[in-house]
Amino acid sequence: MKTREALAVLFGAEGEAGPVEWVVAEGLTGYEAAVAEMEARVALIADGLAPERVWLVEHPPLYTAGTSAKDEDLIAPERFPVHRSGRGGQFTYHGPGQRVAYVMLDLKRRDPDLRRFVAALEAWLIGTLDAFNVRGERREDRVGVWVRRPEKQAKSGAESAEDKIAAIGIRVRRWVSFHGIALNVEPELTHFDGIVPCGVSDQGVTSLVDLGLPVTMPEVDSTLRAQFERIFGPTILA
Repeated sequence: MKTREALAVLFGAEGEAGPVEWVVAEGLTGYEAAVAEMEARVALIADGLAPERVWLVEHPPLYTAGTSAKDEDLIAPERFPVHRSGRGGQFTYHGPGQRVAYVMLDLKRRDPDLRRFVAALEAWLIGTLDAFNVRGERREDRVGVWVRRPEKQAKSGAESAEDKIAAIGIRVRRWVSFHGIALNVEPELTHFDGIVPCGVSDQGVTSLVDLGLPVTMPEVDSTLRAQFERIFGPTILA
């Protein structure tokens, strides 16, 4: 069986569908409004009435529960609003300083292979991190992108220490994807304490700024776009 790394090759579209719309939202976007807009757009894409889209947002502080979420992993249910989501995965946090990219692609024209699609999303994130000289890594037993923290390992004496820097949670309807990725740029990391992020209790979370990189959201957005085009094909600002 191929690893996800081996599957992460060019994921371009067939035919003359045109570039993917690239949209960056201003301010904070409410979660329920975002889901409603995604669902409407997915229907149009599936019917061939709208182009594919990547929509970059920041949310106010909130927790979302994926289809595999366990109730006991919600440690502080009163801390922030909790939204039950149809995406895959478990509990995650969204909030200011985290770049969420909702990815609405027609997998029928690309490759109706969910495992390969997840691998492509991971490769997108790893390429973005590499541009900032951060080594992101995938794990075959869990989705997302991780960074090794040898300084934490040395301090704690643990066999290994790593932090999650990006999460992935997708849903597919009529072979059009939605939901997507969340990259920690400069969120308040203590806000993750109210959940067991993605069901992983023995590792931590980090961000680009936490790793000592004073990057801005526009810098991250520009890099995300360049790395997206490398894997998925051209984009156009909308």
